[in-house]
Amino acid sequence: MTKLLKPALAVGLAFAALTAPAAIAPVAAQTAQTVGVVNYQAVIASSNAFRAAQQQRQTTYQAQIEQANQRRTAIQQQLQPLVTQLQTASQQPNADQAALQQQAAQIQQIEAAGQRELQQIIAPVQLSQAYAEEQVQAQLPTAIENAAKARGVTLVLTPDTVLYAEAALNLNQAVLDQLNTLLPSIQVTPPEGWVPAEIREQQAAQAAAQGQAPAAAATTPVEGR
Repeated sequence: MTKLLKPALAVGLAFAALTAPAAIAPVAAQTAQTVGVVNYQAVIASSNAFRAAQQQRQTTYQAQIEQANQRRTAIQQQLQPLVTQLQTASQQPNADQAALQQQAAQIQQIEAAGQRELQQIIAPVQLSQAYAEEQVQAQLPTAIENAAKARGVTLVLTPDTVLYAEAALNLNQAVLDQLNTLLPSIQVTPPEGWVPAEIREQQAAQAAAQGQAPAAAATTPVEGR
């Protein structure tokens, strides 16, 4: 029987339940295979739970957001005269280069200190954003699998791996419907001690390298509440 090589598997979505085995299959199996395309970042941003969390965050962290905006404005007002003074001085004939460098260094120091201060103020808001994203991402593989099975799709790709696809292959809405059903709402405020998955993985790797048991940390709930 004539055999054909399967097409290359997607790199963007590494969900084991959705990837087909890289093996040689009969022509009949190849012909029956249905492909779907999902822009999972757009699905996450469009999900009801995520959008509701974005709005709720503006209220929950209103004090931090307003404080950051006010401090950012104050820093800009502090820097602007110094920048103008530096520009004016640099345009003068026989400008003192050492003095110019000193003024530039002062501006950079103020700007760097301001950025650190703003990051500290806005840190709870950024942590809330990461917490919301993780909650949605935890349900995304199931949503994709459910949508794929409902449409008879056996291989799911991301847009960046596809050069051309008909509109009928777009699974965004089907996945979004599944995601909205699986995750009607999510929490905005992370539990005490919660850190993003990337940091948890780094902490676990460091603990393993030191021969220590990884410290217990709050994880993302499987279902929103």
